[in-house]
Amino acid sequence: MIHAVLIFNTSGVPRLTKFYTPVHLSVQTLVQKIFSLVYPRPATLCNFLDAPELEPFLAQQEEGERWRVVYRNYATLYFVFVIDGAESELGILDLIQVFVQSLDRAFENVCELDLVFHFDEVHHILAEIIQGGLVLETNVDEIDDSVQLAAKLRRDSYASSNPLALSSGLAPRGANMQSPFGWLTGKLTGVGAR
Repeated sequence: MIHAVLIFNTSGVPRLTKFYTPVHLSVQTLVQKIFSLVYPRPATLCNFLDAPELEPFLAQQEEGERWRVVYRNYATLYFVFVIDGAESELGILDLIQVFVQSLDRAFENVCELDLVFHFDEVHHILAEIIQGGLVLETNVDEIDDSVQLAAKLRRDSYASSNPLALSSGLAPRGANMQSPFGWLTGKLTGVGAR
């Protein structure tokens, strides 16, 4: 099972934190502990490590089970997954790659600012991939289609509920569209109210 997904920059500032199991102690302390495990490791070492230091923070494991930290470093961002023994480390590295490719498709070359200003979309993309600590989807095309559909539905919902929206998406192309100012003027004066 996947117990946590974290993204933080090279300064240790978390940009995404998603926990799938309860945290018993401070989340901030846990993130700092994971950063202290991952950041000083040279690039020549493998991207996963045992993390018995995390046991006081997360739910109890079965006897003999160990917490594992699997991470990838992309430019200034660390993508970190905390898993148990039921997950494959190489599978999680692949899953990190799928997550990054999905973010790249959504934001066209994702950077740290995209994660800061569009955190809701980042959480939505993550929710398309992982639910309740279990992997749902690994096909980047399916994830992208789902994210695009949700964005379209969100825009249509906003446009249909906001009469001042420039493009409601309800009228066909070439139809007599009225500007928001014209619509408001017509409502106030009673002219053009049909």
